[in-house]
This record gives sequence, structure tokens and C-alpha cells, in this order.
Amino acid sequence: MSKLQHSEQTVVDHASDAPMLDAVLRWSAVNSGSRNLDGLRTMATLLADAFSVLPGAITLVDPVPVETVDADGRLHPLLHGQHLRLSVRPEAPRRILLTGHMDTVFAADHPFQTTRWLEDRVLNGPGVADMKGGIALMLAALTAFERASEATALGYDVILNSDEEVGSPSSAALIANMAQGKLAALTYEPALPDGTLAGARAGSGNFSIIVTGRSAHAGRNPQDGRNAIVAAADIALRLKAASGDGFSCNPARIDGGGPNNVVPDHAVLRINFRPRTSADEQVASALIDRVMAEVAQDHDVMVRRHGGFGRPPKPMDAKALALFDLVQQCGADLGLPIGWRDTGGVCDGNNIAACGVPVVDTMGARGGNIHSGEEFLLTQSLPERAALSALSLMRIAQGRFDQQRFREGTSL
Repeated sequence: MSKLQHSEQTVVDHASDAPMLDAVLRWSAVNSGSRNLDGLRTMATLLADAFSVLPGAITLVDPVPVETVDADGRLHPLLHGQHLRLSVRPEAPRRILLTGHMDTVFAADHPFQTTRWLEDRVLNGPGVADMKGGIALMLAALTAFERASEATALGYDVILNSDEEVGSPSSAALIANMAQGKLAALTYEPALPDGTLAGARAGSGNFSIIVTGRSAHAGRNPQDGRNAIVAAADIALRLKAASGDGFSCNPARIDGGGPNNVVPDHAVLRINFRPRTSADEQVASALIDRVMAEVAQDHDVMVRRHGGFGRPPKPMDAKALALFDLVQQCGADLGLPIGWRDTGGVCDGNNIAACGVPVVDTMGARGGNIHSGEEFLLTQSLPERAALSALSLMRIAQGRFDQQRFREGTSL
């Protein structure tokens, strides 16, 4: 006997039957790497047209200005694409946020540009799982949901940003603004191949530490120089040595230097931190400042930092567990086992959770090997995951998430 109400079954059926694979194939043919502004412009136009079937107003939002540090330590503007926003029923008694990203990690000149079938129902291609498949099933779920009478009780904003794969620097403020006052959020990062979702996530901070020394001849008067490369390397080693249970530290690159016979007077250390909690983030930030000051004194150089913790840690608190419980029950009623596990990866779900809004951020398609030329989408997951989203929307609209009662450490 079906565990779904008649209206729920109708919406689920419509979501499952949507032509999602056609959309994935069409969108994946467009290179929308985070730095490919032309491709992102094309992608934004395609998505605006696709989402126009939904009620509400669609706008393309200009990116917030962002600066980056070049190899010489100079700041210059870093351009990003526009972000798509759809707002539906802002006056509704219950409101949620749905987010996805139109950008991929594959640059305009990357060799991975086309799709191919690895085997039956296994599609290989740029962004097919991360996350053009997710956007396609989000749209299918929303379109089906709009057919239900329950839709009038639920308002939502959709954000499809153009810079998630580079940390959302130009869209983080937009996401934070749209998260305000929301009951819950769904984000469409891909699930693991077996359908497992991401639970708690570590945070992430990217920094460029700029070291200014003094040049000198490496043979005639090296003592008069102040080696910026050595100082930057010392910072990297001290920070790496201090990382532990609370956060990880990855020194990724040192830019700078010049001819072998010149003491280098500049260097830029690129480094990433992954704190597990907000307290760990504060400890890591204080550590960076302390090590910078110590090395500046020990090496007689100037040191400054650029960047910050763009992805706050995302814990599994009582509200988040309650939302996971709702999604898990929807999966059970559809015959889909839904589990989750903690991960060190980050996404816009981190930023949403930091606004106090519970979020399930792997509502997208099942797939794997993302961020590589082996990325694949399990196409049979498109209808099943669209059904999962549609049913979750129905039950939130029915007030079944509002009725959750939270207390510290538990969900009811």
C-alpha cells in the first residue's frame, strides 16, 4: 500500500517524468568554468529561460567586486559571472531557499569538454553530476510541486551562482541575504554514488600571505638581503606543524623569486585551512597572525595576509538533524535508503548553515569522480532524486517540518 497521499503521488510522478537528461546534455555542452565569463553568460541565459516556467520574478544579479593577489603580491580585480535569482511567493507563511551553481571546475581550454556514455545509464561529462544534473532535477521538482494545491503555502528563493567552485566570493553576501528568515534550505550538490548525503562539514579558509624582503646579490652581499622565499617557507612549515585535531593546514604554493644570483625580495604563500568548528576557526586565525608576526621579526621582513575563512564549519545541530530526518523519511516512503556521513568538503551549505538555517546540501544527482575528467552521472538517479525533492517540498509545505521541536542534541 502506498505511503503517499494522492496529491503527493501525483507530484512525485510528474517530477520523475520530467525530461531531465535532455537538459543535462544540453547544459553540459556549454563550458561554464568559473573563469569563463562568456560561457557563464550563456549558461545564465539558458537557465533563466528554463526556470521561467516557474511563477515569480527572475533576475540576474551582478557579482560583488572581488580582489585577488597576483604572483608579485599586488591586488587586482577578479571578475565573476552574474548569479541567477528566482523569488516565488515571498509573502507565503513558510519560505525556504534552494541553491545550486552553474559553474564547473573545467576551464575554457580544458580538454574535458564533451559527454559520452561509459555504459548504460552512466554518463561521463563536465558538470553532469556537479551540478548540472542537480539543477535539472531541482527544476523538475519545483515544476511538479507547482501543480499541487499545497504550493500556495510555501514560498521560495532559488539562487544559482556562478562562483561556487572558487569559494563563492562574489555571491556569499547574496546567499546570506536570501537565507534570512528561511525555514530550511536545500542545496543540490551531488550525492555519493550510493546515495549517501553529506552531514557535518568542516569549514575552509584560503589565504595569500605576502612577504616583502630585500633584494641583494647572492654572491657579493647576500647578508644585506632578506630572503622572502625562505621566510614564506618558514611560515608554511610553522603553520603546518601547528595543525592538529581541530584543523588541517595545506600549504599549496609559493610564488615569487627570480634569477638564482639574486636574493628574492618577494613571495606569496598560498595556503588552505579546514577548521572543524567555529572555535577551531578562531584558533587557526590567531595562529596565522602569531606566526606571521614571529617570522616577520625573525627574518626582518614585512608580512601581510589576504583572504579569509569563506566557508564556516557546518555542524549537525538539532534543526539540521530534523531536516535530515524529514528527507530520510521521504526517501523511505519512496523506497530510497537515505544515509549521511560527515565530510571535509565544503560548499554553499556551509554558508547557509552559518545563517542559522538548517540545510541538506547534497540533494543532487548520484555520481562520482567530480572535479576530474572521469566525472560521471548515474542517470537513473535523476527521476529518483527529483521525486525525493518534490516529496520533501510537499511535506514542508504541509507544515510537517514546522512541527518539529528541537532541544539541544536531539531532534524530535
